[in-house]
Amino acid sequence: MLLLVPGASMEIDPDKEVAVPSIIGDRSSSDVVVRIRTQEGRDDWFYCHSHILIEKCKYFADRLSESWPTCQILDSRSCVEVYCQDSEFNHHVNALRLLYVIADNSVPENWNGVKNALGILQVGVKLGCPQMVHGCVNYLEAVSWEEAEEEEILRIIPGLGPEAEPILARLQPVDATAIRGIFLSTLHFATSSPTTDMSDLKSSAQEQLEYMLTEDDDPPLLIADDELKAEVKKHMNCLLTSFYGYLEDLDLLLDTDNTQELQSVVSDLSWACQILTKLEIMREFVNSWVEKSESITNRITDANLNNVDMLAVMAKVIEVGGKVLEAIAYGTVILPTAKRLHMVKLWLPFVRFSKPLISSRSVDVEGSPPFKVDNEIWQSLESSLVSMVLALPSGDQAEILTQWLGTHQIQYPDLTEAFEVWCYRSKVAKRRLTILGEMKSMSNSSVTPPRN
Repeated sequence: MLLLVPGASMEIDPDKEVAVPSIIGDRSSSDVVVRIRTQEGRDDWFYCHSHILIEKCKYFADRLSESWPTCQILDSRSCVEVYCQDSEFNHHVNALRLLYVIADNSVPENWNGVKNALGILQVGVKLGCPQMVHGCVNYLEAVSWEEAEEEEILRIIPGLGPEAEPILARLQPVDATAIRGIFLSTLHFATSSPTTDMSDLKSSAQEQLEYMLTEDDDPPLLIADDELKAEVKKHMNCLLTSFYGYLEDLDLLLDTDNTQELQSVVSDLSWACQILTKLEIMREFVNSWVEKSESITNRITDANLNNVDMLAVMAKVIEVGGKVLEAIAYGTVILPTAKRLHMVKLWLPFVRFSKPLISSRSVDVEGSPPFKVDNEIWQSLESSLVSMVLALPSGDQAEILTQWLGTHQIQYPDLTEAFEVWCYRSKVAKRRLTILGEMKSMSNSSVTPPRN
């Protein structure tokens, strides 16, 4: 039995009628010299066999045909020159060796990496080696790519013609229906309560949903229509309903040490605010939270706050409340004065009460934080409350500031900015109104018709 070695192809000896291997570089049996040359002056000779080159490569078949007048004779052999860039030299050598390996329409499966296969593919297309091209395309289509390799593929493949296009299949845009389907499926998983060992997968799902809706150098992957927004709002309303239900059973959950699902739901609500904001459908969420805020703050304040799990729930509620207050403060959701005043009066004392509790218990005995509210969230809460106070009628501001100045925890939330603005506005109010009255009188007199 004969084995086909790398760099060898089979040739029938007409005298002995026995298959003998043709090996690249075997000077005694070769009848062709292939010279691979570069503009930088590199010039390497390879002793080859015409029957292999002609069968597997159109470039060599053309140049070794009788109709090609420029084929040279070197050392009693035909000589075919191949020119390339110095950076392409090794790929040309590898491609030449592969012509000896490819046999019976079979090609090697190992192309020694994406970069090498991409280089050989370009040579195969350039020289007209269909089996080699087919093998490279199949390999590149099947293996994973690193980011740099993907960029290189995007740069090179479109210029190689239709035979290389299957490589780009994984990079083609997906139709809107498929995007919508994966978005909704991911949304359900991202707001579910999977087992602990799947928490990383859930976090990844949430990150990808945000990415799908983010506009950066490219437009968002998903353009939401009214139907999709309705689906999202329906799902978020279910989350809120679950949260309110858990609050009703809060004492039982604490007694049975079973607050994990409650913590998960509140954490999902905090994340959901970002999705709702991106989709510009925050209104229903805010209205629901405003309506239930008194119940939320009372239930949490009245709970056993010596329980670490309860403080973890409180920390997450603070996060959600902060995002709701931010939406109100900066006009994402417009509410009437009465509701805005109601939220300020509820949440100012609640966050004032919550911050020292959470801060004092945010690190356990081993030094790892079981729960935490980032300083950015506290600062955002403070800024939102200041903005909301400043948007209230001056009499309501005075009442809130009087209460603030009379507390022991005056440092947080710090309403100094609101106090300073209120003082200035109050001092100049009479003068401003006097000027406005004079301007109004002048305006009225200028349009009064003269008497006869």
